[in-house]
Amino acid sequence: MLKSAILPGMGAIPHDAGTAFRVWAPHAEAVAVTGSFNDWSEEGEALTSEDNGHWYGDVPGAKPGDAYRFLIRNGDETLSRIDPYARAVTSSVGDGLIFASDPVVDDFQMPPWNRAVIYEMHIGTFAKEGEETATFEDAVSRLGHLRQLGVNVVQIMPAAEFAGDISWGYNPAHIFAVESAYGGPEGLRAFVRAAHAAGIAVILDVVYNHFGPSDLDLWRFDGWSENDKGGIYFYNDWRSETPWGDTRPDYGRPEVRQFIRDNALYWLEEYGIDGLRWDMTLYIRNVRGDEGDPGDSLGDGWSLVQWVNDEIQARFPGRITIAEDLRNRAEMTAGTGSGGCGFGAQWDSQFVHPVRETLIAAEDADRHMGTIAHALTHHYNGDPFERVIYTESHDEVANGRARVVHEIAPGDPGQYAAQKRSTLGAALVFTAPGIPMLFQGQEFLQGEWFQDTVPLDWDQSEDFRGILRLYRDLIRLRLDRDGTTAGLSGRNVAVHRIDEAAKVVAFHRWAEGGAGDDVVVVANFQHQPREVYRIGFPKPGLWKLRLNTDWTGYSTDFTGLATGDVEAVEQPCDGHPWSAEVAIAPWSALIFSQDRG
Repeated sequence: MLKSAILPGMGAIPHDAGTAFRVWAPHAEAVAVTGSFNDWSEEGEALTSEDNGHWYGDVPGAKPGDAYRFLIRNGDETLSRIDPYARAVTSSVGDGLIFASDPVVDDFQMPPWNRAVIYEMHIGTFAKEGEETATFEDAVSRLGHLRQLGVNVVQIMPAAEFAGDISWGYNPAHIFAVESAYGGPEGLRAFVRAAHAAGIAVILDVVYNHFGPSDLDLWRFDGWSENDKGGIYFYNDWRSETPWGDTRPDYGRPEVRQFIRDNALYWLEEYGIDGLRWDMTLYIRNVRGDEGDPGDSLGDGWSLVQWVNDEIQARFPGRITIAEDLRNRAEMTAGTGSGGCGFGAQWDSQFVHPVRETLIAAEDADRHMGTIAHALTHHYNGDPFERVIYTESHDEVANGRARVVHEIAPGDPGQYAAQKRSTLGAALVFTAPGIPMLFQGQEFLQGEWFQDTVPLDWDQSEDFRGILRLYRDLIRLRLDRDGTTAGLSGRNVAVHRIDEAAKVVAFHRWAEGGAGDDVVVVANFQHQPREVYRIGFPKPGLWKLRLNTDWTGYSTDFTGLATGDVEAVEQPCDGHPWSAEVAIAPWSALIFSQDRG
């Protein structure tokens, strides 16, 4: 054992002369480290107790890239364990690898949240060809598609090492290690650098509501447990139970809280990740997801989230954290100073569920415009950009549900109603206040449901190139790239027409107001056209048609109902002094604005 100054940190800590190791194993009687640097000695290099449950030692010659494991003696048992802080592993059941840090450092800035457009991506299938799981390198090869589409944020489904090579990623085995089948740490670094060079921010999905449950060396890590539970990293009573296994971390234990905090900050520090999406936070703050029972609340989980979010905001201003909670609780995105969790945004159940139900409904009579109006105007804490809005995500297109086009016309994404109603949903996503999000392949009508073994059908990007253009046009308007629709990035919305008989909604969007800012959107949720339909406008004069989702350039199946620019004249309608007659096709949306003077 090398005699040197004691180094801070956890796990393997490489330095010029070797590598220091530190591990938390409070019930161990002795701990050693073995690896390729000592020919996998059965006795290993002994670590010294630091009298606080941690063990430390310094091994000369151990270097980045060397494989290692901890040997933990508890009574008559010696346990071989992968380092909980291993930054790289050979596989989920392999060995830890001493990690050479190479932080992603650049001058990239996350786009303002009101100008962010998110694309959710599963690395294993996004750019997959053949039978092998796709990698970060494969995903880099498709970044040009995303740049042309106009998205400026990708959200990667979990990429921490999971059991096997194929998974959604929501079964983390080693939360500090990048999935080896995806290309490991080098692959993620290269992906982030390439994305930033393309002007695209990267959000990573993280899972702290449970670990594993398989390939989990954390389970009874140092040999101790109670009640036949998981040991030092987990609750050892009824609080351990989750829908995914008996593996909820012990949020009240300081070392476990530090473990999760360190992991969250690690992605931002080492890889330059621009934000974190926290999976199912409901089960971090509540044992069974039953908010009707106060006894199920987990105050330790709530305070942990507050701590981590506060640190991220203080150390990485401009980065975003997103909660998947789906319980319509404003506290999730309220500041910690007022008792909130401090997330920047949350997935909005008040948008996705009613909008999907409306789009999928077989009969027009089952579409309710008041429901759509609520989805458009819902917000948290007075800020509509505290919500992420979407019609498809990994959860919405699996687990008994499917893509919107498949729900409408199973097996036939090109069917007329499937094209029309799915793109009507897209128009709402990109014109409603909130942070819009797409799920991979949505832009070219990927059908059926999400499976982690089935690649995107990139041929459909050519088959439905018109629909792809429609998505590009919607994103262009959403980001005001023509200088005519600034209001779509604003916080303000007013729904001035809720017509249950005609199944039409019209709403006004604006930031500061005025020409080039005010936007009026008209949406028809019925299979019948409205060829002469008067609606109110907030200002008089010429309103130019910026987009008609029914344009035949988007699909030859569309009707191309003649419509165009309109003149708002002094005739009261919908609470406005001015109005104009528009023509709107079945299941379509129109977007109007005025030219700047």
